[in-house]
Amino acid sequence: MFRIKTIIIDDEPLARDKIKNLLAQEKDIRILGEYGNGYDAVKAIHESNPHLLFLDIQMPGMDGFETLQAIHPDKMPTIIFVTAYDQYALRAFEVHALDYLLKPFDKERFQQSLNRARDLIQKKVIGEVNLQLMDLLENLKENKQRTSRLMIKSGGKVFFIRTNEIDWIEAAGNYIRLHVGEQTHLMRSTMSEMEKQLDPKTFVRIHRSSIVNIDRVRELQPWFNKEYRVILQTGAKLTLSRNYRGRLQNLL
Repeated sequence: MFRIKTIIIDDEPLARDKIKNLLAQEKDIRILGEYGNGYDAVKAIHESNPHLLFLDIQMPGMDGFETLQAIHPDKMPTIIFVTAYDQYALRAFEVHALDYLLKPFDKERFQQSLNRARDLIQKKVIGEVNLQLMDLLENLKENKQRTSRLMIKSGGKVFFIRTNEIDWIEAAGNYIRLHVGEQTHLMRSTMSEMEKQLDPKTFVRIHRSSIVNIDRVRELQPWFNKEYRVILQTGAKLTLSRNYRGRLQNLL
């Protein structure tokens, strides 16, 4: 019986245990190992040549996309992304041969992803998957993981916003708030993660809690303690912290 060699990478032990328990019910799955970081996993992948990889994206040190970049193309398995942050889904969707599990997922959703991966492997189309994955990784390298669209989930619906339509972004606890014209949208992310995804030629951090689209800046006004007011075309008034002043002035 052909058995699918599988590796699990997630920095959360409970998340790894959940995947292991679900896979234990599959007779054609052979778990080669589990790893809490990308560094150890890359070494194991090069040594054991797994067919399937369950890969968390948000990990300290080396995240999921950086882990993939470290894997030799000839060793690349089929990938199922696993993450608690849905802003990464768009990248997974753009690589049609890959799947994406959003935590917390149920058994049915997990089975759908596993069946899809199983079909790809059994039909021996891993080579085609690898080509698409390599295209994604090359794009990530060239664009430094920048994106032109963001996926928003609201009211049970999923829709997309083009980043060039965003006026500014502010921190909101465990979320960020996107200001798009007269509308605002909440998205689960951190300011640092969002800053990594946006084009640095267009978006700049002006405060620990705000990022601005420089194409929407109308004027700068001197403020207190060597800070500035950033006035947007919409009339919004933001604070430019002196710690971030040089970055904005260089772009303007």
